[in-house]
Amino acid sequence: MSIAVRNLGHTYHPGTPLETRSLSDISFDFPRGTWFSVAGHTGSGKSTLAQHLNGIIRPMEGQVVVDGMEVKDKSPDLREIRRRVGLVFQYPEQQIFAETVRDEIAFAPLNWGVPEREIEDRIAAAVAAVGLDERFLPRSPLQLSGGEKRKVAIASVLSSRPDYLVLDEPTAGLDSFSRKELTALLSKLRKDGMGILLITHDLDIALSKSDTILVLDDGRQAALGSPREVLTLLGARPVPGLRLPDIAALSVLLRERGRDVPISRDWKELKKALLRSPK
Repeated sequence: MSIAVRNLGHTYHPGTPLETRSLSDISFDFPRGTWFSVAGHTGSGKSTLAQHLNGIIRPMEGQVVVDGMEVKDKSPDLREIRRRVGLVFQYPEQQIFAETVRDEIAFAPLNWGVPEREIEDRIAAAVAAVGLDERFLPRSPLQLSGGEKRKVAIASVLSSRPDYLVLDEPTAGLDSFSRKELTALLSKLRKDGMGILLITHDLDIALSKSDTILVLDDGRQAALGSPREVLTLLGARPVPGLRLPDIAALSVLLRERGRDVPISRDWKELKKALLRSPK
C-alpha cells in the first residue's frame, strides 16, 4: 500500500495577474510504513504538495493515488482518503478550534461516525501516543505551550487512526528537547507501521530519519533518493536556501580543495577518509 504521485503540477490563480506556478511535474512513491521527507526552502511548494496528499487541494495536472484511490473532484473515495491520510499543519492554531483538549481529540472520530463508547479509548490512546498527560484533557488547547499544542494537533489526527501522517514543518519553533521528543514519537509511529511524510527545511532531520528524501526547488524536483544519494546530489548541485549540515558542508569544501573524501554528514566516516586520502 502506498501513496503514488505522478507528474503533479499546480498553478495558483491561473489566468489572472496573480498567476503563480507552485508545482511542476512531481513524481514519487511513498509506501506505508516508511519515512519520506520533503525538503526545500520557503516557497518551494512543500505545503502545496502536502495538501494534495489528502485532497485539500485536488490535482490540476497529474495524479495522486492513495492505496489505489485517486484524489480528484467528486470522487466517492475522498472521505476515506482523508481518513487514511492525516495532515498536521505547521501552526497548530490553524487546526485547533475546540474548547477543550478532549473535544479537540474527539472531534475527528465523532465526525467519522465512530461509536461514542469507542471515543474514550481513542482519546486515551492518542494522548498516550504523543506523551500528553490526561490532566490536559479538560483544559483549553489555546492556553498550552507551543510544544503542547503541537502534541494536541497530532493527537487529534491520530484519533482517526490514519495509515499515513503528513506533517508540515512540525519542529518549527520548538526547542531542542521538544524536537527530539517529537522525532522520537514519529520514529515510533513509523515502527508501528504508519507512513510518515515530513515537510521540512531542516536537512539534519531529513537525512537522519528518512528512507527517501524529495528536494523541491521553486516547485520543481531537484533531487529524489536515499539520504546518501540526496546528500551527494546537493553537495554537487546546491539548492538555494537549503543549508547542508556542517560536516557535509566541510566535506564539500575539502573536495573542492582536492581531497578525496565522500560527501558525508558523519564525522567518523569523514575522518577515516581524510586519513586515507593524500594531502
